[in-house]
Amino acid sequence: MGRPKFIASVSFGKDSLATILLAKEHDEPLDEAVYCEVMFDEETSGEVPEHRDFVYRIAIPRLKRAGIPVHIVRGEKTFVGQFQHRISGEGRSAGKMWSWPLCGKCYVQRDLKVKPINEYLRQISEPITQYIGIGIDEPKRLESLRKKKGCVSLLEKYGYTREMAKEKCMEYGLFSPCYELSNRGGCWFCPNAKLEEQREIKKNYPEVWSQFVSLEDQTDDVAYTVFNPFRRSLHEIDAQLEFDKGGNNGTNTQ
Repeated sequence: MGRPKFIASVSFGKDSLATILLAKEHDEPLDEAVYCEVMFDEETSGEVPEHRDFVYRIAIPRLKRAGIPVHIVRGEKTFVGQFQHRISGEGRSAGKMWSWPLCGKCYVQRDLKVKPINEYLRQISEPITQYIGIGIDEPKRLESLRKKKGCVSLLEKYGYTREMAKEKCMEYGLFSPCYELSNRGGCWFCPNAKLEEQREIKKNYPEVWSQFVSLEDQTDDVAYTVFNPFRRSLHEIDAQLEFDKGGNNGTNTQ
């Protein structure tokens, strides 16, 4: 068995990038970064266009020039494929399509992001220490992280909050433009996505957006019929975006 490997899980949001920057500044061991790109369908990324451009055009080349290899993984299934996947078992949802992910119980995070990363890590024969970007102002997440073998937060080690992580990324010119649309990172098809993120997809990928909205019309044999039962349906969001496009500023957000 070889020496331990140190791997940073990176979404290219501020917390994971700040983790890598701190590792370089403090000479922490770091062998590579692993990034999982969740896909909407076979051709379309789950990242908003601004963030995907930042990842591939700016962030990955910068890390490689700094001597940090970046391994890119993708899940076997896309969001659309998982949406249409039939639930097995004998419960009340057995035989139905997975349909929409639930906030707090997101199959996208579980199956299309965490699973592909873990499958990649299992191929490595050496012991692994995995750097996860969680700030000191996230005590519940840190508590959960400490229970996971081989997982470490460098943000915690060096006393960084999420705001400090943002400042560190800005210092190096590695702050993603996705934060101009939202204070969150994540898939544009997430129920937690902001109106500005959805507006970008409708503007840049109108056919993809139409396909996305049409998923809500699949009301037969689905576990959950509405995109976000706690806020607005996709059809309501689409109507809002059409109204905004007609000359209104659209200051109403979710």
